[in-house]
Amino acid sequence: MAPTTPYGVAPVPVSRWGAPQTGPVDDGSQASVAARIPGAAGLGLLAPPGAATVPAVDLADPDRVSRLIEARASTVGRVTATVWWYSVSTVLLTPALAGLVTGIPLSGRLSDTSLVFRPDALPVAAVSSAPGNDVAEELRESLSAVVAAVAVAGRMGERPLWAIATDAIANQLLALGRALGDVPAATAHAAPLAAAIGSPLPLPRYVDVAGARFTQRASCCLMVELPGGALCTSCPRRTPADRLALLEQAARWF
Repeated sequence: MAPTTPYGVAPVPVSRWGAPQTGPVDDGSQASVAARIPGAAGLGLLAPPGAATVPAVDLADPDRVSRLIEARASTVGRVTATVWWYSVSTVLLTPALAGLVTGIPLSGRLSDTSLVFRPDALPVAAVSSAPGNDVAEELRESLSAVVAAVAVAGRMGERPLWAIATDAIANQLLALGRALGDVPAATAHAAPLAAAIGSPLPLPRYVDVAGARFTQRASCCLMVELPGGALCTSCPRRTPADRLALLEQAARWF
C-alpha cells in the first residue's frame, strides 16, 4: 500500500492520459466553496450564467489543445502553447485548490471538470462537478495528461510546463489566501501539496517583500516573446535587484 500524506497517497506512476472518465456528479459542492470565498467569481469559481463549457478531458487531446490555442494565436508553437498553458493552468486548478483551503474537497479529475472560455477563447472559470477524494493524486493525473498534450501541441519539452503548473498552484493559493484574509494558512498548503503530487512538479516558493507575500516564480510565461510583450514584475528573467524593486512597489497594493 502506498504511504499516505495529508494530501493523499504519496506519488505513484500514472497513465499519460490521466484517470478514466466517471461522468459528472454535480452535488453542489463548488457552490458551497464559492459561497465561503469573497470575490469567488473573479477567482474563476463561478461560471457566468448560460456560459458554454468545455470538458476538461479535451485538454488531454493534443489536437483539441492545438485548436484551442489557435483560437487565440495565429500559430501554435512553443511560445503560444506556453502562454496558453499559463492562463489555462490557473483556471483549471482553482476548484481543487479552493476546496483544499475551505475544507470542502473538490475533485481535480479532468473527467469531473469543465472550463468556461470567453468568446475570445480566454479561460475564465472552471467547475468541478464532484467531491474530491485524494487531491494530490487527482491533480497528478490531470496535470500529467494535460502537460503531455500541451507539449505535443507546442512541439516542446514538458519540464517548462510543469514549472508553470507549480507557479499556478502557488499563485492561486496566494490569491485564495488574500481573498479569505489568511495568506499564511492558504500558502502553507503549497509545498506539501506539490510534494504529494511529486516530480517533475517543482516545489512552489514564496518571498515576502515589504509585508506582502509573492510567488517566487519557477517559470517564465514567455509573454515577453510575443509582439509587444514585456517581462512580468516577478519574472525569473529579471535581475534579483530589479525584481525586488518592482515587488516593493507592488506590495503597496496589499
